[in-house]
Amino acid sequence: MKKFGIFLTFALLITVWICGLFMDSTREFVEGDLYDQIISRGIIKVGINTESKPFGFYDENGNLTGYDVDLAHYIAQYILKNPDMLEIIPVTPSNRLIKASTGEVDMVISTVTITPQRQEVVSFSIPYDSAGQALMVRKNSKITSVGDLSGQSVGVIFGTTAEKNMAKLAPTASLRGFRSYNEAYQALKAGQINAITSDDTLLNRYAIDDDEVIILPRRYSNEPYGIAFKKGDTTKKLKENLDFAIKDMKQKNVLNRLHKKWELD
Repeated sequence: MKKFGIFLTFALLITVWICGLFMDSTREFVEGDLYDQIISRGIIKVGINTESKPFGFYDENGNLTGYDVDLAHYIAQYILKNPDMLEIIPVTPSNRLIKASTGEVDMVISTVTITPQRQEVVSFSIPYDSAGQALMVRKNSKITSVGDLSGQSVGVIFGTTAEKNMAKLAPTASLRGFRSYNEAYQALKAGQINAITSDDTLLNRYAIDDDEVIILPRRYSNEPYGIAFKKGDTTKKLKENLDFAIKDMKQKNVLNRLHKKWELD
């Protein structure tokens, strides 16, 4: 009986030891605070769409520039006290929320409209800008409003709010999806589609550079842009700092200057 008691004691000690090892190993995988990780790393990983002039694009010298790029530099200056401490990771409208929600990037600055549905997947900063959904057509088009889109082919960008909105606004239109704005623009020019719908801020650059296309005057939505990042307790501190930075940029007129610099008015 004494030997059995010793055996039970020994077995209990072994069990406690194994559980301790398991708990220690699982602690290593407990996710830390993202803001603290950024400070420790000294680099912010920012997802930006590099094919969305004037928000993110490569200039004639091959340098990535644009409104969202400038904004990312301001965020880096605020958080890390150095505007150049950025690692910019290209994203697309269809994968940007995935990259934010999985933590592949620390944040996405890429004309992401804040919606209740998206807030179920990612967290957002307060809005830093806004746009309105518009229609762009060829100059000689007979389309004057969304009411003329019945039976017409309308280009949309995969993963955007415009795609979902247009299905409701013009249910009898034929929607054709594209991966980039340039692809949709080229299809419009070639007569493969009759219109493009997207945020006016993104369509403006085509109308400015090309007098053969026009943006119709009416807007069909209000699209507040926010910085998107992983949802959860580990990003609460990051949200607080992003919100404070955006408020500070608004108060100091930084966002208005960026708006004018990139001709978004």
